[in-house]
Amino acid sequence: MVVARRYLISGRVQGVGYRFFILEAGAREGLGGFVRNLEDGRVEAQAEGEQTALDRFERALYQGPPGARVEHVGVEDLIPTGHPPTFRINIT
Repeated sequence: MVVARRYLISGRVQGVGYRFFILEAGAREGLGGFVRNLEDGRVEAQAEGEQTALDRFERALYQGPPGARVEHVGVEDLIPTGHPPTFRINIT
C-alpha cells in the first residue's frame, strides 16, 4: 500500500549534514519526496512510497547523522499522489 507523510524535525538538525543523510535514506528506500531546511531551524520532509519503506525511512529521521540531535519528529499523514518523483533536497 502506498502512503504519504509530512515530517517536521526539530533539534540540532541544520548544519550537521541531516538533509543529505535523509536524502540518502529516501533514495535507498525508493521513496519520492523532498527534504528542506526551514527558517525556524527545523527540517521538513515529505515522503511517499510503500508502507514498509516509509517505516524504515521514518526510523532514519529519528537517528540522523553523527552530530545531529533529533528532539522531536512531528508526523502528518498526507493523501498519496500515486506518482511520486525521486527523492530530492529542496533549496528554499
